[in-house]
Amino acid sequence: MSKWPVYTGRTAPHDGIADLPPPPPWRAFDGGPALETPADDGATTSPDRAHRARTYRATDEAVQLVNAALYLRRPLLVTGPPGSGKSSLAYAVARELRLGPVLRWNITSRSTLHDALYQYDPLSRLYAAGRAARDDTRPRPHAPGAPHAPGAPHTPGTPAAPRTSHTSQPPGEGAAAPVDRAGIADHLRLGPLGTALLPYARPRALLIDEIDKSDLDLPNDLLNILEEGQYEIPELLRVAKRTPRATLLTDGTDTPVTVAKGRVRCRAFPFVVLTSNGEREFPPAFLRRCVTLRLRQPRDEHLEEIVRAHLGEPDAYARGLIARFLERGTGGELATDQLLNAIYLTGAAGLDAASRDELAQQLMPYLSAAADTGRDAL
Repeated sequence: MSKWPVYTGRTAPHDGIADLPPPPPWRAFDGGPALETPADDGATTSPDRAHRARTYRATDEAVQLVNAALYLRRPLLVTGPPGSGKSSLAYAVARELRLGPVLRWNITSRSTLHDALYQYDPLSRLYAAGRAARDDTRPRPHAPGAPHAPGAPHTPGTPAAPRTSHTSQPPGEGAAAPVDRAGIADHLRLGPLGTALLPYARPRALLIDEIDKSDLDLPNDLLNILEEGQYEIPELLRVAKRTPRATLLTDGTDTPVTVAKGRVRCRAFPFVVLTSNGEREFPPAFLRRCVTLRLRQPRDEHLEEIVRAHLGEPDAYARGLIARFLERGTGGELATDQLLNAIYLTGAAGLDAASRDELAQQLMPYLSAAADTGRDAL
């Protein structure tokens, strides 16, 4: 039985993801065989991210749109100023719904779709192939009583090797299938996007961070992958006849998975969070395939709730800092991290009132130089 909301933004981890209804017919995927979601044992998540996941406080709007993305099997495009909790949202959802370790793709101007799907090292494979060829031609010790190779001097009492024909046998008539001694799968590893699209029984969480910093073509390159939920690995397709299955490592773990005939198709569409600081606009074709959430800096009770989650119940001085932070926020751009840093440090022992005020002022400058000019006083 399905329920709304699956993600609540308030509770401890649970298995509510199992209550999702079937996807819309146009977003149904049938990859297989189904894989189990790896457990998040903390080895792949930094303490900082784990803390932010536990203490994240989602707004009502964020809860509604996260659930919309989960139900519709669509990516969630999260925009907002720096420090508004865009990337932390992905970790919070993954923690509550037990989606396993978050797969993270940090975008730069040089990021490509290929790198996010998989990484292949042809040079290391070439080196491995050369080493395998040298091993094949290296003489091996002759075992007593074993047949001598054709053409070798025959020692009396030693059985001669049978004559062999140089005519190759057709496949299926006794000839062994060619062996990939270089082991192409040993030099190929799935990236964060490629791992997220494996046929997991429950969705994985994928964070595509700062998509607005990408090359202009990358959002369009993502369209087909996010729409189809599948991709191919040409290096494996070329050897699929003699090696139909390849065992590959995935992003963020040493647990191998099997890929058949070089093709990957998802089973449960991943929970994809794309973050943007609003530094550029995206094409309409890209936007219509996403659920869009605009985060704003927290205000009043929400901000106090965030402080309480990170640092405990605020004292009188901390409440004063919160009030001044909110007042200054109307005149320029500030980040919640600045307030948390100021409250934490000004609570240190040994600071008098004047020193605390001066330190708080230095820790909460406006993030834009234009806004900071002439507005330095707390």
